[in-house]
Amino acid sequence: MEGLEPLLAAATVFVGTHFLLSHPLRRPIVSAVGERGFAAIYSLVALVTFVWVVITYRHAPVSPPLWQVGDGLWLTVTVVMLLASVLLMGSFIRNPAFPTAGKPSALPEAARGVYAVTRHPMLWAFALWGLCHIAVFPVARNIALAATILVLALVGAALQDRKKMALQPQLWPAWEAKTSYWPFVAVVQGRARLGGFGSHALAGGFVLWLVATWAHAPLGGWPAGIWRWLRF
Repeated sequence: MEGLEPLLAAATVFVGTHFLLSHPLRRPIVSAVGERGFAAIYSLVALVTFVWVVITYRHAPVSPPLWQVGDGLWLTVTVVMLLASVLLMGSFIRNPAFPTAGKPSALPEAARGVYAVTRHPMLWAFALWGLCHIAVFPVARNIALAATILVLALVGAALQDRKKMALQPQLWPAWEAKTSYWPFVAVVQGRARLGGFGSHALAGGFVLWLVATWAHAPLGGWPAGIWRWLRF
């Protein structure tokens, strides 16, 4: 871990301020400056701390990889990242986990599409991103960065459930009963059925996956996804 101290410090502040502002500090700040003021403060803190993480990441030493990465692992990660892209794009429409400034809206009658997979599709998309990037780039600084996103996503999803339970005690338990925190658990248990994926999730996720994996070569210097095997 030598040389990673600045990155770990920045990552800790990034995650810590996100949780503090999203949960215990949200109500008093909103009471003091309103929803728009809170959004401005939250965005500014998130931007500053994220830039700090990026800067310390770039200056962190590059250590030898902890394990060898072959085509089999790359193929697995490529498929998982397609799922993550579908979850992310599908999460932007009718997401009951999104915060609402006003009166809580009614929850869907059934879990369909990405919500049958997990009730936190956006956060699990980020978590899968973290796991995949650890798997194929197992150097210390990347593990620290990806683990930061992983913790932020998974702990954030659990805290989101707790907040929604407090805000919607009459509605949220029924939604939890139809869905699952962990991907596909509700489907396996028979509480949800796969299907009903909108074009925004499937087509949008596919396009995002293609573009994001293609961008690894010009931006990161090495190909990712199907572009590792395609040659033009």
